[in-house]
Amino acid sequence: MADPKGFLTTDREVARTRPVAERVRDWNEVYVPGSLLPVISKQAGRCMDCGIPFCHNGCPLGNLIPEWNDYAYREDWRAASERLHATNNFPEFTGRLCPAPCESACVLGINQPAVTIKNVEVTIIDKAWEAGDVTPQPPERLSGKTVAVIGSGPAGLAAAQQLTRAGHTVAVYERADRIGGLLRYGIPEFKMEKRHINRRIEQMRAEGTKFRTEVEIGRDIDAAKLRKRYDAVVIAAGATTSRDLPVPGRELKGIHFAMEYLPMANKVQEGDLTVAPITAEGKHVVVIGGGDTGADCVGTAHRQGAASVTQLEIMPRPGEERNANQPWPTFPMLYKVTSAHEETTVLARLRAEANPVEGPSSPKAGEEGRVYSVSTTHFEGDEDGNVQWLHLIEVEFKGGKLEQKPGTERRIPAQLVTLAMGFTGTDRANGLVDQFGLELDERGNIARDADYATNVPGVFVAGDAGRGQSLIVWAIAEGRSAARGVDRFLTGASTLPAPIRPTDRALSV
Repeated sequence: MADPKGFLTTDREVARTRPVAERVRDWNEVYVPGSLLPVISKQAGRCMDCGIPFCHNGCPLGNLIPEWNDYAYREDWRAASERLHATNNFPEFTGRLCPAPCESACVLGINQPAVTIKNVEVTIIDKAWEAGDVTPQPPERLSGKTVAVIGSGPAGLAAAQQLTRAGHTVAVYERADRIGGLLRYGIPEFKMEKRHINRRIEQMRAEGTKFRTEVEIGRDIDAAKLRKRYDAVVIAAGATTSRDLPVPGRELKGIHFAMEYLPMANKVQEGDLTVAPITAEGKHVVVIGGGDTGADCVGTAHRQGAASVTQLEIMPRPGEERNANQPWPTFPMLYKVTSAHEETTVLARLRAEANPVEGPSSPKAGEEGRVYSVSTTHFEGDEDGNVQWLHLIEVEFKGGKLEQKPGTERRIPAQLVTLAMGFTGTDRANGLVDQFGLELDERGNIARDADYATNVPGVFVAGDAGRGQSLIVWAIAEGRSAARGVDRFLTGASTLPAPIRPTDRALSV
């Protein structure tokens, strides 16, 4: 145990963020560089090294959290990195992007603020990179077997790295122009700077993994021909079909899926574009969808100079404490203020101070720009077909059904609308599913057995393409588990870890 009294003597302290007025002028990560290091050892010392560490169950990767907390407390960063990498290929991704179900399952969290597990994790891996402790791990011998991985998101990269280290020759196919999938183009730079992806890719190249960009399986290469070329195939193409909003006015210009809007902003940061073709500059922006993708749209709009940003959510506002029906150690639905929502509050206040005579279309000072329990009825445009207004109505759940509340209709200004309502399944339009002849489950995901194998011999599926829309930790866990299934298929046995089964789900009630 790190510090037997740490949880009694040390209060929870998280990473400090840069001032809003400063950070919305750039695209760097929102946190103050180096702000965690002076406090993180004491924070790791709050870990109680529980007899039954429920944080292991909260995390599908089965991260050895008490062990690397102990090493971090003692500032043995190399040992901490070794324990961290024992279960997680990419802790710098999860340490920045994961919503930390491990913290929800922390035993200390029953009656105190949980250990800052996520902050400890990202500090360990950043220190490891800084010290040169993250090095390529090429296989000692090659198996002579070849594997194609379709998709370079967290599931695909995890599967590829595991299989490469097992001695197989692996090629990763990515339809975009750069490796990373949604990590590259779906996650804004202010949440994770892309240098973190780049150096992992270089490590994987040094280990022997091959990468093929701008190749879409199903369109550029027939899926059946790919299967004949390789001994095994792993489909990690994600669940990229966005949920649409079929209401009157949807055809107006200025209404886009989040995954049409966010990649353009990231391409500007990559240097591919000078100005994003879809921009919020000077516009009243409405984001439909209250999840993390919606928050990413909010933060992106702020940095592009939006006149105002409003985020709509059809569900009621969550509480700030656990509900009785979401007991510890489940992952609760709680009200949270992300960095993007904090920015909305501060920017609204600054606008109000600069213009005391507040116009009817401006957000009120101090508001976070979020509106709960509302549903969009239709859009209204100008004579040129550009969206100008969004009409909404308040809703409530009665008897398990969603009902509109008469007399609550209103409209809000909307010159740019992003749809961030989640995803419905893997892409069917490119022909990948049909060309392979894959079976789907009742939810439209690619069906697989206990070894992540599809109905087509030698073809496996990992990540959101098989599980449905999920978290980054589940994607990495699936990639690692699918790699074991592939390794067994190719060699008859495997020593690779498989942290989860395809049927496993998050701790819930």
